[in-house]
Amino acid sequence: MTHDLTRRTAADLSALLAAGDVSAVEVATAHLDRIDAVDPAVHAFLHVDREDTLAQALAVDDARSAGQQLHELAGVPVAVKDVVVTRGTPTTAGSRILEGWLPPYDATLVTKLRAAGMPMLGKTNMDEFAMGSSTEHSGYGPTHNPWDLDRIPGGSGGGSAAALAAFEAPLAIGTDTGGSIRQPASVTGTVGVKPTYGSVSRYGLIALASSLDQAGPCARTVLDAALLHEVIGGHDPLDATSLTDPATGYAEAARQGGTGDLRGVRVGVVRELGGDGYQREVSEAFARTVALLESAGAEVVEVSCPSFTAALAAYYLILPAEASSNLAKFDGMRFGLRVEPSEGPVTAERVMAATRGAGFGSEVKRRIILGTYALSAGYYDAYYGSAQKVRTLIQRDFAAAFEQVDVLVSPTAPTTAFKLGEKLDDPLAMYLNDVATIPANLAGVPGISVPNGLDDAGLPIGLQILAPAHGDARLYRVGAAVETLVTGDRGPIIDSIPALGEAAL
Repeated sequence: MTHDLTRRTAADLSALLAAGDVSAVEVATAHLDRIDAVDPAVHAFLHVDREDTLAQALAVDDARSAGQQLHELAGVPVAVKDVVVTRGTPTTAGSRILEGWLPPYDATLVTKLRAAGMPMLGKTNMDEFAMGSSTEHSGYGPTHNPWDLDRIPGGSGGGSAAALAAFEAPLAIGTDTGGSIRQPASVTGTVGVKPTYGSVSRYGLIALASSLDQAGPCARTVLDAALLHEVIGGHDPLDATSLTDPATGYAEAARQGGTGDLRGVRVGVVRELGGDGYQREVSEAFARTVALLESAGAEVVEVSCPSFTAALAAYYLILPAEASSNLAKFDGMRFGLRVEPSEGPVTAERVMAATRGAGFGSEVKRRIILGTYALSAGYYDAYYGSAQKVRTLIQRDFAAAFEQVDVLVSPTAPTTAFKLGEKLDDPLAMYLNDVATIPANLAGVPGISVPNGLDDAGLPIGLQILAPAHGDARLYRVGAAVETLVTGDRGPIIDSIPALGEAAL
């Protein structure tokens, strides 16, 4: 039964719980046991509190027994990326500078998960302060891809994606600053959604780049992602950038799309998000999927977004600039790590230098230096100011494209999962992993990655679908259709994953 429960979708678990066929404690125990069995090999989690998780599950069972009206996902467990603050539970953002920090409050999305009765399994591993595309920049060691433990699970949210692919959790929370939900989903054969900017509260997220960061749902099916999105979305008065859009209609759109009927939907293929630099199998899977969309009744046209070619360069000026400002608070004075100089006077400046030198990893230091330079006097207009102009051009390209089509499609990532260590010492090669996902963050539009095939080595490939701001429901309709068209009666691509744990341990 343990194996069966961990392989179930969140929608299936919800139905079993509502029917009384299984208890929330049984569901939580099954996943905790799975974590115990395989996470030593995967390292998806940084913190798991078995006792607290089971207590949350028991509270759901007691409420159900008492006849209380419960949320649809009550009793379905969830994993949470460690950049999301959780009251009384260690939150590190993958950095040694926050090792052991216990936040005094919950992020808004965590408050919503708790209100829905969803037991939290633990906090997942990530690149330090969400800076990376492989989860190799975590201060606590890399996460491994369950499809092949010698490969990366994507980043920065590789822990959340790997937890899903290893069947350690049915649902997870990620954050996406330039692709950190969608790219890990692509290389692990899972589903990841970056919502419209501001549609899920950022209150309680440890900020990387405030104008780009967006929390979102991670799952193994499009419907499961839609159900989780409805839990965490909606307006939050604690977040000044929060939209007033209600988080409704996503699951309905996913169920509609699951029929595989896309008549009346206009799909745009982005000319600039393909071609040279994309792995052969990725391009071939994309072409096959576009053909399937046409066979389902969609009208497919090619669109051009010329400014997308400059998106990567603009992003790596805007993000470091905002990061250098946001990370200034980690100074060894207020909370987190404090390191005093080994020699000489103990001044505030020297404590700050010693703390940041010891607590930050190489990628964080690299981006702080780059961002500080881009914001410095004499260079602001040439670098940061110019990048913001490119951002405006990208937003205009999206607006023009969405006048022609309902959604845009592209490969999610240019390659499948690469070997651990393969690009670790080549920052520019690592940055190129986000070339297709970055434009959505610069424009604030929503995107989803859905599995659409396997490469010659049996590794998963992802399709990216983009919609205009406030058009998140379109992602779920088209994404669910892709899911149905690609896999048919065979079940989700994730079911093709090697039997991790039994084979690897």
